[in-house]
Amino acid sequence: MAKQKQIYECQSCGYQSGKWMGKCPNCGEWDSFVELSKFQTTPIKTSYTSKVISIDDIKEDEIERFSSGIDEFDRVLGGGIVPGSLVLIGGSPGVGKSTLMLKMASSSNKKILYVAGEESPGQIKLRANRLNKHNKNLFLLPEIVLENILEEIKNNYDIIIIDSIQTIYSNKITSAPGSVSQVREATFELMRIAKELKVPIFIIGHITKEGSIAGPRILEHMVDTVLYFEGDASRELRILRGFKNRFGSTSEIGIFEMTKNGIESAKNKTFFSKKPQIGSAITVIMEGTRPLVIEVQALVAESYANPKRSTTGYDISRLNMILALLEKKLNLPFNQYDVFINITGGIKISEPAGDLAIIAAILSSFRDREISKETIFIGEVSLVGDIRDVSNLDIRLKEAKSIGFTKAIVPSKPLENNLKTYIVNEVEKLIDWM
Repeated sequence: MAKQKQIYECQSCGYQSGKWMGKCPNCGEWDSFVELSKFQTTPIKTSYTSKVISIDDIKEDEIERFSSGIDEFDRVLGGGIVPGSLVLIGGSPGVGKSTLMLKMASSSNKKILYVAGEESPGQIKLRANRLNKHNKNLFLLPEIVLENILEEIKNNYDIIIIDSIQTIYSNKITSAPGSVSQVREATFELMRIAKELKVPIFIIGHITKEGSIAGPRILEHMVDTVLYFEGDASRELRILRGFKNRFGSTSEIGIFEMTKNGIESAKNKTFFSKKPQIGSAITVIMEGTRPLVIEVQALVAESYANPKRSTTGYDISRLNMILALLEKKLNLPFNQYDVFINITGGIKISEPAGDLAIIAAILSSFRDREISKETIFIGEVSLVGDIRDVSNLDIRLKEAKSIGFTKAIVPSKPLENNLKTYIVNEVEKLIDWM
């Protein structure tokens, strides 16, 4: 009888080898190879065969969503929870993933199973009391054995929450919980039962020091939706972003705030100050279909050595480009000055519509001159020095007017005259206006 071939797998990245290695050649991890069992290396045999179908003969699936009880959460999901969907929620430790899931479970009127693999029921009860919301149909299961969890899921629940996937292990696999094999097996079985029972399952996942979800990359491919909960532990603001969504857009964000009573929706939170200050300018960015009015701060100080460049919430490469443009077009000696940029509230600008506000804030700090807080700056700055149009200009101006702004510096005349607008299509003209 032929001897079965041995296969070893790295428990950090999933790399497989025919022999044991001390160091993984793929990820560089030491002592991470584990021999796979016969069950893990045996191919699954099935008699099922697929038939070719014309796309015209296929009936389109009707997606029926239901609300999670949190408007901001529904927005990121694409309008609500889809039955049978598998949703992965990642984030750094302490950012509030478990608190967000518990708030959703407490806000919903559905029958929910919360599988607690990291905390005791008493700890979860304390957090639920802090949220000051109770759902009598919320049931806790302190369990980490996958087979036991799958049996309990069959008892007619509307929503399942797994906290977290790294703590779940299957008796079929010999490796430790959190390993590549265990995470892959647990996710596959949860995906299978979610589709079979048409029950939505939310999986909480840890992230690595590099910022990606721990476990094999295939984990993100197996699930229907991948959400990242972002935020600095020292700040109250939290942002929920979609990075993959088979049932909706990935451009929407949910804004939350961590308070003494837990996590709360912060859709009406302001990210700017109405007090005129030197080095401060206001702009409007778009996050999906949502306009956000934010404050850009700049500090320009004389440098006594090599000039420093630093940004928070803004791309430093784009800042260097803008400074080079100002030096060339306006003959300003920024090579002799330190320049620091900060986007208030923990928001990150990922679109070029904030370029004009960045320049206005830099010039305000450089000239030691205040900018009226009734004015907003919207426009993209090109390498040749002209200011170009941005998308959804009318939506941005409408949002600014609703908050109380009266003037707008824009590259072109908007379709709807919501504010008193000043057309600035070149960087040199911005100097004249200021």
